[in-house]
Amino acid sequence: MLTLVTGGAGFIGSHIVTALLAAGHEVRVLDALLPAAHGDLADPPALPAGADWRRADVRDRAAVEDALRGIDSVCHQAAMVGLGKDFADAPDYVSCNDHGTAVLLAAMAAAGVRSLVLAGSMVVYGEGRYACARHGVVRPGPRRIADLDAGRFEPPCPRCGEPLAPGLVTEDAPTDPRNVYAATKLAQEHLAAAWARAVNGRAVSLRYHNVYGAGMPRDTPYAGVASLFRSALARGEAPRVFEDGAQRRDFVDVRDVATANTAALAALSGRPAGELRTYNVGSGTVHTVGDMAAALAAATRGPAPVTTGEYRLGDVRHITASSARIRADLGWTPAIGFSAGMRDFAHARLRGTAPASAGRT
Repeated sequence: MLTLVTGGAGFIGSHIVTALLAAGHEVRVLDALLPAAHGDLADPPALPAGADWRRADVRDRAAVEDALRGIDSVCHQAAMVGLGKDFADAPDYVSCNDHGTAVLLAAMAAAGVRSLVLAGSMVVYGEGRYACARHGVVRPGPRRIADLDAGRFEPPCPRCGEPLAPGLVTEDAPTDPRNVYAATKLAQEHLAAAWARAVNGRAVSLRYHNVYGAGMPRDTPYAGVASLFRSALARGEAPRVFEDGAQRRDFVDVRDVATANTAALAALSGRPAGELRTYNVGSGTVHTVGDMAAALAAATRGPAPVTTGEYRLGDVRHITASSARIRADLGWTPAIGFSAGMRDFAHARLRGTAPASAGRT
């Protein structure tokens, strides 16, 4: 099977390319090598032997059509990632993520390519699953600035104002994107679902939770929190943990994300045509942001984390995954636990310094 991996030179994409080649796929890579994710690369990256390399933007219809020649399936990873700096980034997010996906899907429809695995994200849920002792499962609204300024970070019950117990979110939970990036990731899923219905295609969206691992870009405002902590420790500085550090997340190693993609591609031929199926991709274990900072600091013997009380509008308090569906449907299970993953990541290679502008995965 010849698989096109868009964004295949990036952080997650490059691991997927390696995993696909190991699984016996032929792989073609399409990547724009935008500076925020790759620095100022003049030459193609060192991709694994056997990968066919194309440097082009997924928004370039002619380049995408050329890259799709002979392709059996597409693994779409190209996207502008992260929360960004401010709302001024919105046009770039929509252009890269949604227009780029529309161009790709239109070209796939014309080329007769009917199998798609999409890089989704847990951000489409907004806040995670919460239960109130009096009112059962509830969905709190966006946190108020006055509460955040006062250090009240936990969302209260929207009906009685009492504290809530966070839990695991499933794929059937209502979507509630709370920042521009999240809105574009949900729009990508809607576009993929519309494509599947229109062309009788098979599509899967893998909703990644907090991915970390070797090859993360550093020194960019679009990097994930794991990369920001690593970068600080590399400079000999203490990781700065926002809020009180008790934000619950599901941290999943990028190598496990890669095997989830190979499992999804392998299962596509057996899926019903004309629909999009969504899967959470997480480790299945809950840790806090403070846990991650402490684990990385300990593994590098660096300064202890500093909890700042700062916050970012658009961040959610708790979001952790149930990965039961992907385990049951695709037989995928993560292989790398939190402790081992943090030890590996503490000494892993990161991508070089990138300018403060938007980038792709």
